[in-house]
Amino acid sequence: MDYMQYGMVGGGPDGNIGSAHRKALKLSGAARLTAGCFSRHEDKNHQMAMQLGVAPDRCYTSYAEMARVEARRPDGIRFVVVVTPNSSHYAICKCFLEAGIAVACDKPLTIELAQAEELAQLAEERQLPFMVTYTYTGHHMFQRMRAMLASGELGRIRKIMAEYPQSWLADEHSDGGKQGQWRMDPKQSGGTNCLGDIGSHVENAVSTLTGLKLTHVLAMMNTVVPGRILDDDDVVLTRYSDGTTGAYWISQFAFGHDNDLRIRVYASAGSCEWGLAEPTTLTLFDAHNRCTILTPQPEDTEAYGRYEAGSEYEPWNIAMSNLYLRFINHIRHPELPANYPTAAAGVESMRFIRACMESSRRKNVWVTV
Repeated sequence: MDYMQYGMVGGGPDGNIGSAHRKALKLSGAARLTAGCFSRHEDKNHQMAMQLGVAPDRCYTSYAEMARVEARRPDGIRFVVVVTPNSSHYAICKCFLEAGIAVACDKPLTIELAQAEELAQLAEERQLPFMVTYTYTGHHMFQRMRAMLASGELGRIRKIMAEYPQSWLADEHSDGGKQGQWRMDPKQSGGTNCLGDIGSHVENAVSTLTGLKLTHVLAMMNTVVPGRILDDDDVVLTRYSDGTTGAYWISQFAFGHDNDLRIRVYASAGSCEWGLAEPTTLTLFDAHNRCTILTPQPEDTEAYGRYEAGSEYEPWNIAMSNLYLRFINHIRHPELPANYPTAAAGVESMRFIRACMESSRRKNVWVTV
């Protein structure tokens, strides 16, 4: 196997998102971790490198040193995975792009729209692949739903309803650990918690599935759980360029929901529904209200990606692995179109977040995205 070498910034022993990305990349069978700057703390950085089998001379004290040295090595990394708090994404991604190294960055892309736009422009100018890891777009049946809507089989889209409830921040006596702490810190998260964290997933998922351009939002961002600083519950009304309307609900205190993204699209000849609770099924209703439940077919694997049914791996890991396989293939073949969430998708999410924040700040009025 011709493994592609990659590096990671962040993902130290105190976090879990870095571990999840590493598992997905290992599952892909296409990449090998050979360099990293895993923590700002020297002991934790070297501890992680040793644990992951990264050579001491490729465990770097700073991301800037890592970008500079790896770019000069004849066997240097081909891409970097950035799994750090939102506020650091811009500087890290820019550093690696300027060094000529492709980037995969956790979402949301940045904390400021101008920063996201600059990164997207830089990636385009340097002709470097740039992926924003909106994981759920890698699910097999998500992609099948996307193809069905694009084909026009269900007719013209009339309404979009999406929700993403979680319960991990429902306990007012818990701060959610390290991840919850920085997500609730305005300086690190960019002034929004719930909307930026999982609301960005909703925006990207709807945009990817339907192909519709979001033009206006009316948002109500709430802080409900006592002791919280930033939003933990959001409701957003949406309007799209063709006149279609929709609504999103995003919450982090919804008992009974672990990680429950769900999207329903109602069209002129039927409707369809997909969600994370059962990611291997796609529910359809025709114009006579007859229900059909679709499941993955082996012959569709090449078109839609590997599916989770019967696998020993978590669905999240398989979905992320599908994205990384597409990203790595694009690095190998830059002449091909990108079929993963690019920096441009990251920019669109930032426009959505900023418009929602403005709408909520102005007492819930319609704002242009």
